Amino acid sequence: MAKNTLQEFSDALADAAESAGKSTVMVDARKRLPASGIAFTSDSILTADHVVERDEDIKVTLVDGNTLTARLAGRDPGTDLAVLKLDSASAAAAEMTKSPARVGQLVLSLGRPSTNGIEASLGTVSSINGPVRTGRGGMLEKYIRTDTISFPGFSGGPLVAADGSVLGINTSGLAHGTGLTIPADVAWKVADTLVKYGHIKRGYLGIRSQTVEIPAEAKKALKREQETGLLVMGVEKDSPATKSGLMVGDILVGIAGAATEHHDELFARLSGDVVGKSTPIEVIRGGELKTVNVVIGER
Repeated sequence: MAKNTLQEFSDALADAAESAGKSTVMVDARKRLPASGIAFTSDSILTADHVVERDEDIKVTLVDGNTLTARLAGRDPGTDLAVLKLDSASAAAAEMTKSPARVGQLVLSLGRPSTNGIEASLGTVSSINGPVRTGRGGMLEKYIRTDTISFPGFSGGPLVAADGSVLGINTSGLAHGTGLTIPADVAWKVADTLVKYGHIKRGYLGIRSQTVEIPAEAKKALKREQETGLLVMGVEKDSPATKSGLMVGDILVGIAGAATEHHDELFARLSGDVVGKSTPIEVIRGGELKTVNVVIGER
């Protein structure tokens, strides 16, 4: 008997789970129930930081049931991500999506919290938000919310599109136990940095500021659509801001060519590769647009 449309759709979802499941691993790094992870290279596992409760005697179980020893290569509580290095290059690397998640899109949350095989939950993308500060001292450029069920042990596992590609990494460690997804492009970027340095560099300017509307005349100097900036209310002694000549009364409107309209955007722009480097910062001073080069400190 010929397959109907519903049967074909069901088979496609099962194929997607099977495909992504080949890169989804079990991570045993805490006393209670194991969690999940995703192989982003053949010898590197990306998982949720909060499920890695010990630095030694970490075990990773692959799709074929083979259990390998792993060590902690780096962790970032701010994004709740950690990278584990396997003692051999045996994992099947995941395929990161080429198309960002879309609201309304059908997705699967996958986990491998036991040796019984892959587990899955079907849902839709409810919203895509960010940037936002996390409760663990970090910043997410973006995050995805879905109505999939985050079963115990799913943290660290992938959110998967209907073609089997990875849309992001699921975690319940950033929003007081509520599940959310770190988009794959953000997670992979964090993972690359953790492999290189073991931690994420977060920048420091040394200013106190508040969000204000940009005066009409100053908007003309910007030559772009931007309604708000950050009015500098105070500058800390011997800070990067002081050394570069940032002044009380300046309105900070951009960093490294990117518009900066509120504090969360400032926080996001100060992370990563800009730390320790001379970075152009745009300010409105006396109604004129000026560029001040600041060597960003590390917080």
